[in-house]
Amino acid sequence: MADLIRFGVSLERDLLRRFDEHIKERLYDNRSEAIRDLIRRELVARAWSDDQEVAGAITFLYDHHDRELLSKITDIQHDYQDVIISTQHIHLDHDHCLEIVAVRGNSGKIKILADKISAVKGVHYGSINMASTKTVSRR
Repeated sequence: MADLIRFGVSLERDLLRRFDEHIKERLYDNRSEAIRDLIRRELVARAWSDDQEVAGAITFLYDHHDRELLSKITDIQHDYQDVIISTQHIHLDHDHCLEIVAVRGNSGKIKILADKISAVKGVHYGSINMASTKTVSRR
């Protein structure tokens, strides 16, 4: 386990009250764990903005009856197979499918991939969930 260092933080009363509400809503045990998560989240966001090695998941929803759409999505994915680790195809109902694409590689390239998929006509929704490949200790 990493050495823990204690430090003080000064906050306005209202900001602290709102932070404590956030802690309760997110079910954190204490303020320290909530602050650690906020710091980790910010460091992951920074890694994604700095074209670093990252991992994540691209998620998108589409109408599976459009065969041209499926062909376009497949063609895009084949162009980015160097960053795609895996895909999972989920049938939500008769008309809609959800696809999850696990990715790892350069953040800039992965963002372009996510944007290309989301921009295809017929994709109803697309998002990217970011993680970092750098180890961030959790206590």
